[in-house]
Amino acid sequence: MASNQLDGSWNRKLKSGQIAPDYTLDLHDHNLDRAYDRIMGGLDQARMMGARVVLVVAGRERPVDPADRGSKRGAIRAKLLDWLAVSRHADSIAAVRRAHIRHGGEGALYLVLRRS
Repeated sequence: MASNQLDGSWNRKLKSGQIAPDYTLDLHDHNLDRAYDRIMGGLDQARMMGARVVLVVAGRERPVDPADRGSKRGAIRAKLLDWLAVSRHADSIAAVRRAHIRHGGEGALYLVLRRS
């Protein structure tokens, strides 16, 4: 999973909210296990659909004890990037960026997927 493999025009469009997500995954009200299953299954579906930009709504970042099993706010967001980095989808993710305010701002991320 790379974090800086987009050209400047992609970055500008994402930062300004000009790119609409092709697929959205909302992880609110999920525990860690269900959130993990949802993100992995959702990325399978997004890739089969040919999506390029996936919006993941996971809540704002908060300090969370690494051993937390999802009882505190921010636990999903704290684990999300690690999950993605070691997942079967890691090589399919070209970049991860914070979402524009209209798509959730600090509580959401864009995952830009590589073309198949």
